[in-house]
Amino acid sequence: MPTTHESSPATHADPTGAVARSQCLAARTALVTGSSRGIGLEIARLMARAGAEVVLHGRDAERLDAAARMLRAEHHRVHQVRGALDDAEDAERIHDEVTAQVGVPDVVVANAGGSAVRPGPVEEMTSEEWAREVGANLTSTFHTVQAFIPAMKSRGSGVVLTVSSTATRIASPQSPPAYTAAKAGVEMLTRTLAAQTGPYGVRANCLAAATVLTERNAAQIPHETQEQIAAAHPLRRLGTVEDVAALAVFLASDAASWITGEVIDVAGGSSIT
Repeated sequence: MPTTHESSPATHADPTGAVARSQCLAARTALVTGSSRGIGLEIARLMARAGAEVVLHGRDAERLDAAARMLRAEHHRVHQVRGALDDAEDAERIHDEVTAQVGVPDVVVANAGGSAVRPGPVEEMTSEEWAREVGANLTSTFHTVQAFIPAMKSRGSGVVLTVSSTATRIASPQSPPAYTAAKAGVEMLTRTLAAQTGPYGVRANCLAAATVLTERNAAQIPHETQEQIAAAHPLRRLGTVEDVAALAVFLASDAASWITGEVIDVAGGSSIT
């Protein structure tokens, strides 16, 4: 019988060492939105380990400061910017602050998002909840790429990475409907962006993750439920933030120079079943 492994980095290959040795993002700059914790913070950390100068972004000042201190303690070049990307004026201010710090980033990772609405029937969702979920996930991604794409096109190079979820293609009564609809929009926005910007030397790809055992998920999902979810994956474990971040580094690097317009699952095989 196949075994179910707990989702710990100790149970599978750790990609961080290989990323650090590669220095595949040396002399590059990267903005990672929603990077004060979780997947976004690990993407920023691995990009910094690969040689990039990174800009962290978040809304919570204390959490953002703590993330920056952590990366600086590892001797990485780090900047930070705070604000709400679902607000157009704030997004423009964030753009101006980032370009003042590092110029036009070589890599923009539109990771900010998430779901604060509990799953439930569509008819029980309020218009305010719908707008909040779409704003946090789709509108924030739109504002992010809209702000930085013109300069990337003018320069003739750049990489945009967006973040989605396999929940967009695996319908479940347990999935928050506004969140999955917004993430499906992120995927199509990414594909359209790739088609529009490819002739200018700009690539755009989307990372679609299944259940990732972030600190938040580890605290909120009971251990028994974690094992049940892991058993539904062919690789018999949940994802880690390192799994997603390692793919982000690869897609941002020159090794992925002929990959654009793709939605790539980081899902332990769950999306094939």
